[in-house]
Amino acid sequence: TPEQAARMKKLQEQEKRQKVEFRKRMEQEVSQFIQATGEPRRRFQPMNKIERSILHDVAEVAGLTSFSFGDDEDSRYVMVFKKEFAPSDEELEAYRRGEEWDPARAEERRRLRELAAQQEEAELECGPAPPGPPNDYKDKYRHLIGSDAAKAAARTMEANKAYGC
Repeated sequence: TPEQAARMKKLQEQEKRQKVEFRKRMEQEVSQFIQATGEPRRRFQPMNKIERSILHDVAEVAGLTSFSFGDDEDSRYVMVFKKEFAPSDEELEAYRRGEEWDPARAEERRRLRELAAQQEEAELECGPAPPGPPNDYKDKYRHLIGSDAAKAAARTMEANKAYGC
């Protein structure tokens, strides 16, 4: 019916106006962020998919780096970074896990990884590991066979004379 079509057109125009207004608001916020000297990154409130895509576009036009974080649709948010403070892979991983980025903790993790790599390198320099299995199968089955079951069986074993030599 013509009434439904008119109502639909009115809703679409209203939606378009809201998107334009949202884009203007995001452009103002991004502009303020760029001018804020002591702010390397800014986290925006959770928003829906369309709003996030508009914000990503505004950030890209402004020459900024932006990422979305959060698991479900209701809690996904956008973080915008200035190019000179682009996040490292470790920083991005922390945000993806829902953690706050802590450079001191990241440095500690990096040092621990370096130390583990050095230890591994030192072990490799000592030469290859002796051949053979890494553990003794008897240890694995000790609860079934006991510790001296095999020795007792060997002591009581007698040669089968039926086979003869």
